[in-house]
Amino acid sequence: MQNFFSATAQCRVRYLDLPGGGVPLLFIHGLGCASSYDYPRVVSDPAWSSRRSILIDLPGSGYSDRPQSYGYSTREQASVVGELVEHLGLNRFFLYGHSMGGSIAIEVAASMPGKIAGLMVSEPNFRAGGGMYSRMIAAQTEDEFVAHGYQKAIAANAENPWSGSLQNSDPSAVWRAAVSLVSGIEPDWYQLFAQLKIPKTLIFGELSLPDEDFTAFQQAGVTTTIVPSAGHAMSWENPAGLARVLAEQCRA
Repeated sequence: MQNFFSATAQCRVRYLDLPGGGVPLLFIHGLGCASSYDYPRVVSDPAWSSRRSILIDLPGSGYSDRPQSYGYSTREQASVVGELVEHLGLNRFFLYGHSMGGSIAIEVAASMPGKIAGLMVSEPNFRAGGGMYSRMIAAQTEDEFVAHGYQKAIAANAENPWSGSLQNSDPSAVWRAAVSLVSGIEPDWYQLFAQLKIPKTLIFGELSLPDEDFTAFQQAGVTTTIVPSAGHAMSWENPAGLARVLAEQCRA
């Protein structure tokens, strides 16, 4: 695993840079997750090509450092991803983000559209208010979540793969990220995504449908695609299906 020093987060950020040809794909994970945990099964699937794949663990997650003075907002995390792009000297790359990572990916793409060969987001947070887990976490104070809520969330999801990555995430980082999702940004991620004049794809798990945003973007002519036999946690529920979808979009 490689690393670089982030001036934004003031810490070491770790990532996997898996060799391959073609235009690389950079992966961004969701809340309480880590790319090193979520995506190895995806990029090792036979459906995936031999394309270069870059898997970042955002600050506070997975193998990356956990600075306590850092805000962990989507905007700050997007800046860290931008630093990785600069560190690697990427002039052209595909970008994929899931859930919170999808929101971060939208912000990254909006900041450097000329470098993005294609943006793919799966079930991102499009608006302020957060999802079920981020609302539950943000409803507590940071001290309450760190002292009690964090372990309760791990225990409540013991049969869910999310529990494994959550216990390798810093509790303050998870809480601050959840608050950022609930607070949102202006203009919101929905507007930013709609306005981007680059190749872009909205991905949903079959079990997450129907969804109003998916339908709206589909009707607006945005490329939409479905991972079969999966819900929100598609990288765990059907990694081969997600690998096929991503491979298809990287060829488009």
